[in-house]
Amino acid sequence: MALEIKRNPLMAAVVAALMLPAMPAYSGGTITFGQDKSVSIGLGMRGSFSSVEDAAPNGDRSQDFSLDSARIYLSGSLNKYIKGMLNTEKDIAGQGFQAIDANVQIAITPELTIWAGRFLSPSDRANMAGPYYSLGGGYWSGIASRYGYNGGYIGRDDGVAVVGSLMGGKFAYSFGVFEGETAFQIAPVTTGTRTGSDGLMYAGRIQMDFWDAEPGYYGTGNYLGGKDILAIGVAGRSQKNGAFSTTATGDYASYSIDFLMEKKGVGPGALSIEAAAYDYDTSDVFLSEQGTAYSAGVGYIFNQKVGWGQLQPFVRYQKFNADTNIDTEKYDVGVNYIIDGYNAQVSGVYSNTEVTGASDVDAFTVAMQFQF
Repeated sequence: MALEIKRNPLMAAVVAALMLPAMPAYSGGTITFGQDKSVSIGLGMRGSFSSVEDAAPNGDRSQDFSLDSARIYLSGSLNKYIKGMLNTEKDIAGQGFQAIDANVQIAITPELTIWAGRFLSPSDRANMAGPYYSLGGGYWSGIASRYGYNGGYIGRDDGVAVVGSLMGGKFAYSFGVFEGETAFQIAPVTTGTRTGSDGLMYAGRIQMDFWDAEPGYYGTGNYLGGKDILAIGVAGRSQKNGAFSTTATGDYASYSIDFLMEKKGVGPGALSIEAAAYDYDTSDVFLSEQGTAYSAGVGYIFNQKVGWGQLQPFVRYQKFNADTNIDTEKYDVGVNYIIDGYNAQVSGVYSNTEVTGASDVDAFTVAMQFQF
């Protein structure tokens, strides 16, 4: 075994990387073993305590602790042109881990990369940012941005995409073709069998940054006062026979436009404003998942630290107008305590959810997030 490791520097680096959790934790540890060759490892988790109105078995308020997310991040670089990613997430039952990202990125030029494997298909900012990099932390509850399952496991899918940028990184684009077999699901289980042709899912996104340029394909929902951002993004995806139930098959399509503005030096901190609008079409196969949606958020992060970190109060609003004439609205009011960017945060959020024909439900959640 020792001889094999010596002969294979990649294996040696992987073994060394796997030993990192026993060492002092940082936000991703990297082992280099040659020019442009490296392996990195990291981990992340989100946990929360929530109290929800009328959610206990006897009708009282529920009181629950939850491990909302637990991830292991692995990435590597073979040379300056070829890199890879393998990320896992605890499965829905919480009994193990499942690969959510497993892909290779081939850089044709510094501004043009081909992604292949399993990854997030091009979509709106909220989905690309995910639960770890959004204003207020966590997902936007899947009310307006409905790609948690309507796009694969946690929005991931198998396929290939071209990811690039122009104008010094201020104009970003991504276009891809994906398996799309899981492009429309209810919960984690498909609802029926597709009939007709086996169409692929086509997805794309373009984004224009008018102030600072934003790096990377996987996005960030809020820069915590680190950048001046004025950005507009447009995304769409479609799949022939992509919506299927036990009785019908139809085409699936969704379109969105999103906006983000962040400005430093607004009083004693930085102001952020975001908004998005969505249109979903399932060819009337699932009227409950067909309709229009909207979201908006406002945050303000103070420059002055209080103890270890900075305070960031925020408000969020989401609404989905389903074609069943049943609307869902949610309001969030909360405060983030930012200890180390997105690597260490604690938040408290009050939420109120309204569904047509049902009583309002209020909830209070305290969450923590750490990444190493």
